[in-house]
Amino acid sequence: MVLESLMKAKLAEKRPWDVFYLGILYASVAIFLSLWIFRDQTSLVMVFLTVMAAVPFMYRIIVYEEKKDNKYKTESRLLKEHSKALIALMFLFLGMTVSFTAWYIFLPNNMVESVFNTQISTIKMINSKVLSVSLNSHAINTSFADPSTVFTQIFNNNLKVLLFCIFFSFFFGAGAIFILTWNASVIATAIGTFIRNSLSETASLVGLPKVAAYFHIFSIGFLRYAIHGVPEILGYFIGALAGGIISVAVIKHDFGTQSFRRIIYDSLDLVLIAIFVLFIAAFLEVFVTPIFF
Repeated sequence: MVLESLMKAKLAEKRPWDVFYLGILYASVAIFLSLWIFRDQTSLVMVFLTVMAAVPFMYRIIVYEEKKDNKYKTESRLLKEHSKALIALMFLFLGMTVSFTAWYIFLPNNMVESVFNTQISTIKMINSKVLSVSLNSHAINTSFADPSTVFTQIFNNNLKVLLFCIFFSFFFGAGAIFILTWNASVIATAIGTFIRNSLSETASLVGLPKVAAYFHIFSIGFLRYAIHGVPEILGYFIGALAGGIISVAVIKHDFGTQSFRRIIYDSLDLVLIAIFVLFIAAFLEVFVTPIFF
């Protein structure tokens, strides 16, 4: 009852940076308890414990946003108000990601393989699929996969995750936080792997140059995934907020009332915005990120 009660929805929207530190706290406590009590299943238990701490907070955010649908009449004002909640949720996600990444970087190698075992396996599976597509395309066209084909695959996958977020939020209230926390752990593993591999290449550096190289690599690791990752996660949160608002509306309002219809229209607008944001995220991942990395 302590962690989930640290932040109220109204305060979170006013002070989103505090939510960032809350995300760090949730993930760090979850990893500590997982290592202490469930050492052999840490990679999954830490995600569940983080979710358990974050669900009450996210549910309060959703309920608070649903109340705004009855308070504000214009859609433009509603979307402006919803943006405050989305910023708070993004800071929560970033806090979790930073925490998972830091643990991945600083834990000993043998502990990293245990703590992030499932996440590492997931990334290997994704990379093997990408390599398979590239090799097949190379065999047929003597070139790597067409960017437009890759873009379509990524965008379609993003839409599937968005659909899951909407359904999870609708049927389980704040259930989408499980998908997003899992994504935070996987993204953190990818970032941590990139940073560890890059640091190994600068092992010959000594003194201050080595420190400078460390922070440079750390920044690049985050930037590599933030370019497309931030709008992608934002799209998922928008969809989760839409599904959660509808879920609360179904419980609190009668079907067919003016209030219920207003909430449905507002949620549909959020879903359309989420799709557009995911389109931009897929474009950045395929056509922009490779330019810099």
